[in-house]
Amino acid sequence: MRIGEVARRTAIPIKTLRYYEQIGVLPSPARTPSGYRDYDGEVLDRLQFIRASQSVGLTLGEIREILAFRDRGEAPCGHVLALLLQHREESARRIAALELVRQSLDVLVSRAATLRVADCSTDEVCHLIPRSTGTPAS
Repeated sequence: MRIGEVARRTAIPIKTLRYYEQIGVLPSPARTPSGYRDYDGEVLDRLQFIRASQSVGLTLGEIREILAFRDRGEAPCGHVLALLLQHREESARRIAALELVRQSLDVLVSRAATLRVADCSTDEVCHLIPRSTGTPAS
């Protein structure tokens, strides 16, 4: 099937499919005598795997590594588990950092409820956001 058909069936833009080929996530397909890409049906499964992998936070580089295992006839499961554990830890760190941001925003919003616009000094951009990057001033 031609690239346009693959794009229609997967909702992946042609430009993205070409990029995937360029970086080695998709193997170069056979070419028709007139030079058009001629994908086999297996490309659809591979693209579904790529999308599913991206949805759990894997990068294209990591996905390329996983696919290389499979292309060599090796089961990538151990490698995938290590990546998933790493991404889970990374996500937990990001969630903790975001929770701190939310707490800071809660403090600022509470503080803002008690301040008046008339209290805004001309030597500050906005008195609702303190100059320090630490804990918001009260």
